Amino acid sequence: QVRLLESGGGLVQAGGSLRLSCAAASRYNIGWFRQTPGKEREFVAAHNWSAGNTYYADSVKGRSTISRDNAKNTVYLQMDSLKPEDTAVYYCAAKIRMGSYSQPYTYDYWGQGTQVTVSS
Repeated sequence: QVRLLESGGGLVQAGGSLRLSCAAASRYNIGWFRQTPGKEREFVAAHNWSAGNTYYADSVKGRSTISRDNAKNTVYLQMDSLKPEDTAVYYCAAKIRMGSYSQPYTYDYWGQGTQVTVSS
């Protein structure tokens, strides 16, 4: 089992950037999801550790980059050109099995989330 530790959220002006971190995650297949109150959790980005592939939701393509630092055992989500609609609690999730990268129910471990607020 793994306990994921998220950090890097905060308040940022529209157009700004944040880098979210997911500690204790570099050896797992990692997904990033976000959720706002009353809404379903939605896929943001994912990293396939075995294949070295990255995936992004259409809503963040061109603005986000997921990366891994094995020495620090951390996976990062760099988010640029942030928009107010990016405001949400962001979750890091880890998968044991290979398979779907965009469905929350396929992930085995979840962090507690980090709040991202983008002001206009």
